Amino acid sequence: MQHFKLSDFTAEILCDGPNNDAVLETAITDNTLTLNLTAKSSLPRFVTLRWSFASDPEILVLGDCWERSYANLEFLALKDNDRYMPWYFIADAKTTQYCFGVKTQPNAFVSFRYDADGVTAWVDCQNGSGGVALNERKIKLCEFVFCKYESDDTFACLQDYCKQLCDRPLLPDRMIYGGNNWYYAYGKSDYETIVADAALQAKLAEGLDNRPYMVIDDGWQINGCAGPWLPNDRFRNMKALADEIKALDVLPGIWIRPLYTRDKSIRKDMLLQRGKKAEYLDPTVPAVQDLLRADVTRIRDWGYQLLKYDYTTVDLFGRYCREFTKTISDEKNWHFYDRGKTNAEIVLDLYRLIRDAAGDMLLIGCNTVSYLCAGLVHLNRTGDDTSGREWDRTKSMGVNTLAFRLAQNNAYYMADADCVGILKDYIPWEKNRQWLDLLANSDTALFVSCDRADEEKAAALSKAYHEAQKIHNLRPLDWKTTRTPQHWRTDQKECNYNW
Repeated sequence: MQHFKLSDFTAEILCDGPNNDAVLETAITDNTLTLNLTAKSSLPRFVTLRWSFASDPEILVLGDCWERSYANLEFLALKDNDRYMPWYFIADAKTTQYCFGVKTQPNAFVSFRYDADGVTAWVDCQNGSGGVALNERKIKLCEFVFCKYESDDTFACLQDYCKQLCDRPLLPDRMIYGGNNWYYAYGKSDYETIVADAALQAKLAEGLDNRPYMVIDDGWQINGCAGPWLPNDRFRNMKALADEIKALDVLPGIWIRPLYTRDKSIRKDMLLQRGKKAEYLDPTVPAVQDLLRADVTRIRDWGYQLLKYDYTTVDLFGRYCREFTKTISDEKNWHFYDRGKTNAEIVLDLYRLIRDAAGDMLLIGCNTVSYLCAGLVHLNRTGDDTSGREWDRTKSMGVNTLAFRLAQNNAYYMADADCVGILKDYIPWEKNRQWLDLLANSDTALFVSCDRADEEKAAALSKAYHEAQKIHNLRPLDWKTTRTPQHWRTDQKECNYNW
């Protein structure tokens, strides 16, 4: 990208039907390009921008993902880089690094294609699967930021760049760690088991002033993986359970899936009209917004100090975004109740509603859009699920997201690469012990899902909890040649793992 100029682009607005009155306004200041869009009757869907220039085909390129990563992040030579890259990319030219992307909390979904002849940006301003009805409203779609670094330290450059992209990260004031019951219980749990889990966490964190969390995952509510968010017969009284956890000097946390409910009192007009049948709440409907506020407020009033909310991307758009494409919405002929906002604006409004209702609760986003939740959640699950049963899944999902999104840690949020799942003898302890050690050295969240710990495992977990309280400045060393790096370095030592 040595011949790249931010101001040297061509642009086009793509609408449903002809573009009669949609207008794009641009402004350039230093290394930033701002896009503003307005339209009266036209329905804009995309804005495309093209920068044409020649590049070295051997340059290495790393992009990002729409929401979680799915073991699919890696450096590719430009000649092999036939992919859409959401949000940003870094181009490694050995002693020079080029970073190009958009600031967090944009009002559009933005992805890039980088080829030998230049870069194309796709700015998705759709509502559902069609154009947005702006009705003369002007919106700032996004702010592009270009940075050039004269350095061969690719990781440090990406860290610095990520900090420039997020003006107001929402960061916890301490290390976040503790237990989560999903990867040993998989929904089969009860009140008494959670109390025992919390007691184990208290024991493992003995001597630490910073207390651990115990997060109750899916399975506590009436319907599996769905609302209404009220306790089933096995859990009975969620306020009493939170009080018992706190009495053990452990912080209670809980999981919800806010946009999916089997509550038969929900009216049809409160549901998204997407796909063959309506099942998911439409967050642009005022009555749904009231319901979401009530759900989060109830959980806060029960005394829970951490809220993990899940599935919002797939419930809104019907897909998990495993593949790089120029748009997050592939289903046809649907829109939100409020047709006047872009998909990105609607997602941002949802995250802001939850943030406001949560008060002083710590928030973990899971299946949240990374660039939209930055600044609105304290922690973000940066990759797909690890496992308590399959080591290959933990290795591919966990190690990949930790390596390739670690630069976002403490720039957008505290990263959460997911749990160490310890369930009987499914995964060899030697493998899980290495994953535990890597997380403890990572300065990211450390959650353990354990169905009880023998003396050896308890000692290792306690040691990891204590180690996690320190600052390590971990970085991957062999990340340009593999999706699952084995060689890492902290400020104090090199860490080598045999995955």
